[in-house]
Amino acid sequence: MSTTPPVLAAELAQAWADIQRYHPELPDLAAPESLIGESSSACGAELSFERLLHEAVHGIAAARGVRDTSRAGRYHNRRFLAIAEEMGLDHSEEPHASSGFSLVTLNPEAKKRYRPTIERLQRALKAHTAATAADTKRSFRGPAARHGSSGGGVRVKAVCDCGRNVRVVPSVLAQAPIVCGGCMKPFRIPEVATAAAS
Repeated sequence: MSTTPPVLAAELAQAWADIQRYHPELPDLAAPESLIGESSSACGAELSFERLLHEAVHGIAAARGVRDTSRAGRYHNRRFLAIAEEMGLDHSEEPHASSGFSLVTLNPEAKKRYRPTIERLQRALKAHTAATAADTKRSFRGPAARHGSSGGGVRVKAVCDCGRNVRVVPSVLAQAPIVCGGCMKPFRIPEVATAAAS
């Protein structure tokens, strides 16, 4: 099985199409490869079918013109939760103080409905992880990797104590603090406990 990002992107696109079969109003996924390696504290750290379905909730909210988040996309409100429940996701606890109802999990009916899709995507993700873990220092990754720069990776939101935020590649923030000019505190990527494995 090939494990290049385009193959994983194709599997993500197929999984998205499987969701669209049950939810035809869901818009097409413009760039599935943008989800590969992306980490979002508000939406769950790991790429999985559950995470993809979470992103689909945002897609349907956008198609309906529903504002499903606030606080610059960090807080997932009850409108997000209502659509999530329509799509087979549950949130059993009170809302998290900073991320709201973001950490949703597949309900049993959705697990059954999407079982073949989940298994296919898990195989592709596992193969992709194995291929990227096997990447050695002998592999050529281009000048950005050689010089320790971000190489234009996926940016996530980092916040400071006064509430300002910036989009930054996590590896860049890990190299040295980025300090807010307003409060003189370092920007940080908000930590949110990851959802329990399904």
